[in-house]
Amino acid sequence: MNSSGRFVLLLAALVAMTGCSRAGEDPGAILAALFSGAGAEWVDMTYDYDESTIFWPTAQPFELEVVSAGMTEGGYYYAANNFCMAEHGGTHLDAPVHFSEGRHSAEQIPIARLIGPAVVVDVSAAAAADADYQVGVSDLEAWEAEHGRIPDGSILLLHTGWGTRWPDRESYLGTTLSGPDAVPELHFPALHPEAAAWLVDNRQIDALGIDTPSIDYGQSTLFESHRVLYAENIPAFENVARLDRLPATGSYVIALPMKIAGGSGGPLRIVGVIPR
Repeated sequence: MNSSGRFVLLLAALVAMTGCSRAGEDPGAILAALFSGAGAEWVDMTYDYDESTIFWPTAQPFELEVVSAGMTEGGYYYAANNFCMAEHGGTHLDAPVHFSEGRHSAEQIPIARLIGPAVVVDVSAAAAADADYQVGVSDLEAWEAEHGRIPDGSILLLHTGWGTRWPDRESYLGTTLSGPDAVPELHFPALHPEAAAWLVDNRQIDALGIDTPSIDYGQSTLFESHRVLYAENIPAFENVARLDRLPATGSYVIALPMKIAGGSGGPLRIVGVIPR
């Protein structure tokens, strides 16, 4: 199925779940209700980019250069800026090529992999007790025991509770250091490589997202979860905000990154859609 067909199916599913799809009702009115917020709650799951935005310690942080912000000689107001930043910081996309040569770069990822039903696995209690917690196969199996099999084509979101720490750099990363010296001091939860392999071998997710800086935990040196998923062209979303707002099942995600040709990632605007 092409990307446009996938999006039509997504809209149809959302319309059906809003309860608005009564016989004879104008489809245009149904879609209007969906996008106006009357038929669904829209959750912004993206952090702002500013001087407080957290980046990987060795990455170039966000910088904004004001080019213009004032009245012109023509008598009208005009604002324009330049910005500079690394691909991997704030709420962002990891394209598969980030850790897997020859796999999708940012502009090559099909839209079908960036929109779809959300599965939210909440491990915040375990992560609160262990900053180095890694979401394991047992966590995924426990979720399925309660909610059913992780659907094919879903976007798996790991809720560790780390979003409550943003933008406190020390609390979020485990260190205030920058540069290479900071990397050995990183502490935050993520996905265990065995769980990544289990997903590849047993389920068919379209993408994976997490509310921490990385899908590999802070003390990782081999980045095995990245390598396992990206080898299969499964992209990831990191530093996702407000995962506590989404239910375990029943919501949808639209995750549209900057389309950087050849990019290993990039800034991401991701929203959750919860049908009313």
